[in-house]
Amino acid sequence: MPDNLFCQTLCQLPGIGRWMAEMLLIHCLERTAVMSYGDLAILRGLRMIYRHRNITKDLFCRYQKRYSPYGTVASIYIWAVSAGPFPGLPIRQKL
Repeated sequence: MPDNLFCQTLCQLPGIGRWMAEMLLIHCLERTAVMSYGDLAILRGLRMIYRHRNITKDLFCRYQKRYSPYGTVASIYIWAVSAGPFPGLPIRQKL
């Protein structure tokens, strides 16, 4: 079953949202191309790596395409980055 269809089907259940469905794809079904816009740690990690104040949906899609088809691997590394602060890291304004 394609990832998108899996997420749509699961989201019909009460209490299951897009983020939960994507985490099931990563951790239970071991899909390799999943990168969740709804994951706050991924957004924080991307802000830290690329020095942005905010990660918009369009900007996220650009990074998602960059890491494709290894979005899950990128997610794991980005989660690790987001766990530790980088004090004094300057903010980059544009991509």
